Amino acid sequence: MDTTRCSRRSWLADAASLACAVACAGALHGAAFAADAPKGPVLLSVTGALTRPNDNGAASFDMAQLAALPQTSFSTTTPWYPQPRKFTGVLVRDLLDAVGSKAGTARAVALNDYRADLPVAELVKNGAMIAYLLDDQPMPVREKGPLVIIFPFSDRPELRNAVQYSRAVWQLRSLELR
Repeated sequence: MDTTRCSRRSWLADAASLACAVACAGALHGAAFAADAPKGPVLLSVTGALTRPNDNGAASFDMAQLAALPQTSFSTTTPWYPQPRKFTGVLVRDLLDAVGSKAGTARAVALNDYRADLPVAELVKNGAMIAYLLDDQPMPVREKGPLVIIFPFSDRPELRNAVQYSRAVWQLRSLELR
């Protein structure tokens, strides 16, 4: 084969291979958790409008799978914690990327069945996090854990209002994406 010339057929074959590789890499980027079902207790179940399930149409996360996603931390005060507390977890944006969702709304459901319908665009814009560590320690249920949706209230004064505080769902157990 003459390597100085590239035929249309070989170029198309190479382009198709590259497109396949890019698509596979994109699928793997957010799907690191989805290769296997959770091995530990499920802390978070994500259902609805998602493209990367790992558990009978849902995306279920144990602690190891949450910790494998990109992590972030911030300190903030809240109406529940008047002194700054450090929260560590996964940005909602990164969780949505992992499950392959472009949902418009997320219904957050807590262990006590508290439910809040949350606009996904606002969660992402406002830096909402699903935290699983409080001051570098796992959060027990009595401390609003094991998961909480939290916002950087101290850094963003516009978030300090009743609407945003109601979106900080404690004892989060599931997200229903729509």
